[in-house]
Amino acid sequence: MDSVMEHMQRAALTLACTGSIKDRLACAYRDHLAAIESADLPRDLADDLIAVRRAMVRERPLCRAEDAVQATVRKMSNDEAVELASRVVMLFGALCGQAQQNHKHTPPNGAAVLHINRA
Repeated sequence: MDSVMEHMQRAALTLACTGSIKDRLACAYRDHLAAIESADLPRDLADDLIAVRRAMVRERPLCRAEDAVQATVRKMSNDEAVELASRVVMLFGALCGQAQQNHKHTPPNGAAVLHINRA
């Protein structure tokens, strides 16, 4: 099973590939972002992911061959798609920043460090 960080990284990399921004956004959502449980993210980042999800499925399909993601991307302007893709990349960056902060506070062997002040 892929971790949240792996899914976010793959979503960001998908957005960086060639092709139309709408196609890349739909692919990043379907293949990676939809698989992330918002409960696995810190609260502030979970709210951002929830907002992205809502933005990606806000339109109703016109026919049975279309799903909400396709309908939403079809009706979205290129500027809207760029803005939403940028939000995904920023979400990935924020997640990386938080992971780096957490890593700095954890000793390499995972042991707790006890600081003793001399009087």
